[in-house]
Amino acid sequence: MARIAGVDIPREKRIVISLTYIFGIGRSTAARILENADVSEDMRVKDLSDEELKRIRAEVDHFKTEGDLRREVSLNIKRLQEIGSYRGMRHRRKLPVRGQNTRNNARTRKGPARTVAKKKK
Repeated sequence: MARIAGVDIPREKRIVISLTYIFGIGRSTAARILENADVSEDMRVKDLSDEELKRIRAEVDHFKTEGDLRREVSLNIKRLQEIGSYRGMRHRRKLPVRGQNTRNNARTRKGPARTVAKKKK
């Protein structure tokens, strides 16, 4: 496995897909990285030369990824909670933050349904 930004990326997949295994890099960012590094998107990771991997690593270093990005996101959430903003309260109560409906859905965020007595109409 090739190691980029501290992550072992899969060898058998196309490089544009493999780069998305790095936290903070999606499909469009991966395509931009490969374009700047002058590497074809259709190449498999196992077929890359050391020089190409080095160019890709240099391009990935321009982006905030993995630990730094996770830390920044958690600090942003913590800041929202400390200042008592609406979004911070929603994070604290483990409810959807971006205005989604919670009466019927939001099961991913709220967890398994807890039965409440006399809730039927």
